[in-house]
Amino acid sequence: MNAAIPPRRANGGRARILIVGGGITGLAAAHRLRERLGDAAEIVIAERAMRLGGKIHTVDLAGRPIEAGAESILAARPEAVGLAESVGLGGDLVHPTGLTPALSLDGRLRDFPTGTMMGIPADPADVAAIADVKERADSGGPILAPGADMSVGELVRTHLGSEILDRLVSPMLAGVYAGDVDRLSVAAVMPGLAEALRRHSSLTEAVAEVKRPSEGRTRAKERVFATIDGGLGRLITATSAASRADVRLGMTVRELRQTPYGWEVIAGPVPDPMRIEADAVLLAVPASPAARLLRNVEPEAAAALSGVAYASVALASFAFEDIDLPEHSGFLTPAGNGKSVKAATFTSRKWPHLGRRRTFLRVSMGRLGEEALLQYDDADLIKTALRELGEHLGQRVPEPVAQRVDRWGGALPQYAPGHTERFRAAREKLRARPGIAIAGAAVDGVGIAACIASGQAAAAEIIAQLAPESD
Repeated sequence: MNAAIPPRRANGGRARILIVGGGITGLAAAHRLRERLGDAAEIVIAERAMRLGGKIHTVDLAGRPIEAGAESILAARPEAVGLAESVGLGGDLVHPTGLTPALSLDGRLRDFPTGTMMGIPADPADVAAIADVKERADSGGPILAPGADMSVGELVRTHLGSEILDRLVSPMLAGVYAGDVDRLSVAAVMPGLAEALRRHSSLTEAVAEVKRPSEGRTRAKERVFATIDGGLGRLITATSAASRADVRLGMTVRELRQTPYGWEVIAGPVPDPMRIEADAVLLAVPASPAARLLRNVEPEAAAALSGVAYASVALASFAFEDIDLPEHSGFLTPAGNGKSVKAATFTSRKWPHLGRRRTFLRVSMGRLGEEALLQYDDADLIKTALRELGEHLGQRVPEPVAQRVDRWGGALPQYAPGHTERFRAAREKLRARPGIAIAGAAVDGVGIAACIASGQAAAAEIIAQLAPESD
C-alpha cells in the first residue's frame, strides 16, 4: 500500500522529494522511495554531471565493457544483490573465478596469506612467511572501551608489530581506500572487528571471532563479490528507470534553506538560478558540497562533513592481444617502495564473462597525499603504469592494443578515528529538522553495497518523517 503523505500546498497534493546527487547512493534512495511511496511522491534527482552513476562508469575498451571506476559489488552483503534483483538484473549477476590476489614484495609476487582480515591474521603462523609477528602480551582488558576508537595503524603496530602493518595491512587498505593506516578508523573501516575488540584483549582472538564462519557465510564462501554481465552501468540505468525519478543532469545545487513548508534549494548557473521547493531533501553527494549546503542549516553536521578528507586515484586500463600473467586475480604493493602503482587487477582472469580473446587488466595509482599524480598527462601515466607493471611481473610488457586513463579526484573518503561517533551525533542534530537526510560514502563507508544501504536508510528516514503511518 502506498503511504499517505501530507499534501504539499504547491504541488497538487503530492510531496516532492529532492535528491541531490545521482550516484548509486541517490539512485538507491530514489528507488526505495518509489517502492514505498508509489505515485504519492514526486522524486527529483539533481546531478551536477552530465551522466548518472558517479564512481560507477562502464566504458568500452577493445570491444568489451570494462569498469573505469568501481569494479564490483560486495555480494556478501544483501543490499547490492537485492537491488540488482529488484530492477530485473538478478539473472545477469556474475561472480569472479576464485583466484586470489598476490602481494608484490621483495621483487617478486607472493600469494597473499589466507585467513586474514584486511591483512590482520587470526593466527600469526598464517603470515609467518611474509612478516614477523610480535604479538603483544595479553593486558587482561578489552582493547577498545565502549564508544572508543583508534587508527588501524595504532592497533596493528601496538599489538602485532610494524612489519605486518607495512607488508600486509597497509597494502590491503591502500587497495581499498588509497589511504594512510594511521589516519583510518578501526570502527569505520572494520566495524565488526571494532565490536570484537570491545570483548577481547587479544587482537588475533578478536579477528578469529569475526572470521569464525557462520552457516550462511560458509555457503556463500565463493560468492563474496559480483558484477553484472555487460557492466555495472546497467545497474545505474535500470535503477534510474525503476525509480521513475525526474532526473536533472548538469544541475548544481548551490544553496539549501528551510522554509515554513519544507525546503528550498537554489540550483543551476549563478547568472540564471532556479528555485526548487521540496517537502524533503536527501543529500547524496561528497562531503565538501554536502557541508557547504548544510553550513547554515545544521553547523554540527556541516563540521563533521568538512572533516572528511579524500584520496585521489588514477586508473590505467589496458587490453592486450597476449600477455603472460600469473594465476592470480591481481596484486597489491606496500607503500614506501618508490612506485606509483599500488595495485593491479587482472580483469579478464578475475571475471570469466569477459572471455579469453583478449587480456584485460587495470592498474591503480595514487595514495592519500599523492594528488599531483593526477596532473600527469595520459601518456606519462600510461608509460609509468606499463613500466612498473613489468617490474612487478618480472617481464617486459607488450604493447597494448587499447588503453585508457581515468582520473578520480577526491574518490575515496578517509575515515579518521571517531568518524562513526561524529556522524551519529550529526545525524541526531539533523533529525531535529524534519525532511533532511544525508547519505553516501562520506558518511557510511566505501563500496557499492555500503552506498546502496546508506541511500536506502536515508530514504527510510525521509519516509518516516513524511509518512509516519507508512506500512
